[in-house]
Amino acid sequence: MIIEQLQKKYTELELKLHPDCKKLLDEWHSLKEKYSGETFGFQVRDKVIQLPFTYKSLSGTSIKKVYLPRYSDWGDILKWQLQENVPGEFPYTAGVFPLKREGEDPTRMFAGEGGPERTNKRFHYVSLGQPAHRLSTAFDSVTLYGEDPDLRPDIYGKIGNSGVSIATVDDAKKLYSGFDLCDPKTSVSMTINGPAPIILAFFMNAAIDQECEKYIAENVIQEPRTKNQDLPTYNGDLPAGNNGLGLQLLGLSGSDVLPKDVYEQLKLKALQAVRGTVQADILKEDQAQNTCIFSTEFSLKLMGDVQEYFIQNKVRNFYSVSISGYHIAEAGANPITQLAFTLANGFTYVEYYLSRGMKIDDFAPNLSFFFSNGMDPEYSVIGRVARRIWAKAMKHKYKANERSQKLKYHIQTSGRSLHAQEIDFNDIRTTLQALYALYDNCNSLHTNAYDEAITTPTEESVRRAMAIQLIINRELGTAKNENPNQGSFLIEELTDLVEEAVLTEFKRITERGGVLGAMERMYQRNKIQEESLHYEHLKHTGEFPIVGVNTFLSKNGSPTIIPSEVIRSTEEEKQFQISALNAFKKRHAEKSEAALKRLQEVAINNGNLFEELMETVKCCSLGQITHALFEVGGQYRRSM
Repeated sequence: MIIEQLQKKYTELELKLHPDCKKLLDEWHSLKEKYSGETFGFQVRDKVIQLPFTYKSLSGTSIKKVYLPRYSDWGDILKWQLQENVPGEFPYTAGVFPLKREGEDPTRMFAGEGGPERTNKRFHYVSLGQPAHRLSTAFDSVTLYGEDPDLRPDIYGKIGNSGVSIATVDDAKKLYSGFDLCDPKTSVSMTINGPAPIILAFFMNAAIDQECEKYIAENVIQEPRTKNQDLPTYNGDLPAGNNGLGLQLLGLSGSDVLPKDVYEQLKLKALQAVRGTVQADILKEDQAQNTCIFSTEFSLKLMGDVQEYFIQNKVRNFYSVSISGYHIAEAGANPITQLAFTLANGFTYVEYYLSRGMKIDDFAPNLSFFFSNGMDPEYSVIGRVARRIWAKAMKHKYKANERSQKLKYHIQTSGRSLHAQEIDFNDIRTTLQALYALYDNCNSLHTNAYDEAITTPTEESVRRAMAIQLIINRELGTAKNENPNQGSFLIEELTDLVEEAVLTEFKRITERGGVLGAMERMYQRNKIQEESLHYEHLKHTGEFPIVGVNTFLSKNGSPTIIPSEVIRSTEEEKQFQISALNAFKKRHAEKSEAALKRLQEVAINNGNLFEELMETVKCCSLGQITHALFEVGGQYRRSM
């Protein structure tokens, strides 16, 4: 009798469970079985991947890549699955993929200095012997503001300093020469915002022309450069690892030398194969970094045009925007503000793309994120909170599919935490920040060089920075496990606290008319400045201890280090960039004016500007295009 009553009560309670919750509980036993073997299989698009699931230490201890909790209570099991779950399962708190890639570290090193040839040499230096080539490009301020190299006093001194000088499609070809841009093991990130669509068009054309070069070689077509000797060349010797791919069509386009139907096939093939990211996040530029060049409305239109072009041409492996919190943090924001502003900007782009008639599952997988990792405790959960909030919003508000629910992000260790005093200590900070990122399952990582507080990194400092990641990934035993944060009381509590704080910040932004309304009131800029002032005040009073800066000083008082080597572009590099640009303009003088006119007409008629830019960049320079667009799209002016 009692057993029957209990059975009846059990059934009543079971029926009250939400079907999704019931499903999770029913599948718990099979999930544990799945994670108990020596190998683990999962599906990525159309392929089933089988990977080893255990690692054996020198002592013979077998370490699994993923551990499940030992809960038996249904409440505990259900709460864990709804809020945490295994990596690769909603809400993706622990990671968006079941396991990490084999044979590809998340390393992505940032480089940019001098002309395209010098940065190309640095790329090959950091990539030599690596199984995958993950490049990240820094541009000089001349390029960031959409200008051409020039003798003008306000431009000349900045050419090739603190980033690479790129003014034409030929510069882009030289910059990435020797890397097969359509190889699935090559991935390129470009840190550019205001003129991002133009630089992206340079890059895409470089990738397309590489495919054209391969086709010419395979089909034994006559070398195109012999027909015209007045063409640009790579300045200097090719570095080790550069096989010359991308240089055969310097000064030319594949469309100049191949039949139209062949070129279009190769173009589509390249577009669907390239992997990488362009930053192109104009909202955070207004809020924090300040490299806006077009009006905000026109910049948003350009971003939408890029995404629309990606959808039409099935560009699935390249991110059309990297929604960035890094620069918000570098400008002074604390980790909670960084995360809240970044996610709010992301949802603003979602709403804008939807308003243009794009479908959520057509564009959401092309969005990526970029965060800073500092020393504060909240940084240890920044990825967990971001993934959870994004996944729930995508699933429940936007009814997006599984691929759209997965937030993928890049981490760069904090530049603001690098100090010009006791610079050797910077590597220690970077190591701890990298550990935060890797334990939190970031998708890619850049570790800063210790000397970046005083100069562009040297080869020696970049090698040390790369070693930090490699030592963690390949030597640190606990890093062989892929969910080390799960089960920690501290991490779980921090995750809940940071999530609540981010959602509270969303309410403040909503009260001010959303992200764009808050920007008009300069809410984001003011909050970032207040938080920056708070940090600086605590640093200067010594209340916030920084070893080697305001405490634990050396017997000499830890003075600011004067670098033995400062990386700057040379006079020869500056002059070469200007002369190469002038030669490019002269070569295309007959075509450029008409091409710029067509571009302006597309803007006036509200056509897709990126589609036209893909043609315009073949004969026009960055500065020519920027100034032509100023006339039809408006130049940025900050609201004061």
